[in-house]
Amino acid sequence: MVSPTVPLWKLRYFSCSGVQICHTGLHSGTSGRTLPAMQTLRSAPVPLLLVLCACAPLQTFAAPPKLHTVTLGPAKKVPYTPPASESPSTGDPTLKVRALFVDSRQREWTTGDAHDVTDRSFTIRRALRINDRLPDEIADRWVWQPGPWLLVDRTTGHIAALHLPDFDPMVSEVSWFRDYAAYCGVATTAKGGLFAVVAQISTRKPIVHKQIGPWPQPDRSAAPCQPATWQRQPMRATLQLTGGTPMTFDVVGTTSLIEDGDTEDP
Repeated sequence: MVSPTVPLWKLRYFSCSGVQICHTGLHSGTSGRTLPAMQTLRSAPVPLLLVLCACAPLQTFAAPPKLHTVTLGPAKKVPYTPPASESPSTGDPTLKVRALFVDSRQREWTTGDAHDVTDRSFTIRRALRINDRLPDEIADRWVWQPGPWLLVDRTTGHIAALHLPDFDPMVSEVSWFRDYAAYCGVATTAKGGLFAVVAQISTRKPIVHKQIGPWPQPDRSAAPCQPATWQRQPMRATLQLTGGTPMTFDVVGTTSLIEDGDTEDP
């Protein structure tokens, strides 16, 4: 038997919303009986956790920054012969050196005291172990020498060599105040000369650069300059040539050292 054709006007439609799959129900015109509607299907629920994971920023799952530990080892004495001397003098001069560790790994040898520039950065002088062997000699000859200054960041573990203007490891005795260094330097130009220098870590051009004497000095055995002294208010640095008159220089400026991770936000 052929099923009766259902007039289109007797079809009843349903609006769909959400994720439901809706179907129509049929009404029979002859008996007034509603034919069974097709089953309404619903899609499987999507796990909310997967949706949140897909939408969350990647920074949420990024590993936190690693904290570094910077330490200085115990001091020990090593043989040291100043370059001006051909052989050690009476008493066998020595140099006190300490190992610089970052996360329990030795990175450098240092000498002298550290100077805290900020609460996370400090400066300290590097100690160099140099091979003093001549080309016609067979055995290596290792000697210790004081080297350049280093800037160490306790937070990141970063170590950078400071390029102080006219700094000479054998002549310059640096006196620190904040991020300023005062010392006597040796010019690398053809004319040469001994200069009073005041430099700031974050700037290449020295704040003070004044010639105070010739170089080399007649007496190479003595230090050419006395250690510089500082005054806080007003900020001044005083340098003195050995046997000469003290010279005082005004320093105008503020600490401008930029450390890794610094921002303008408070």
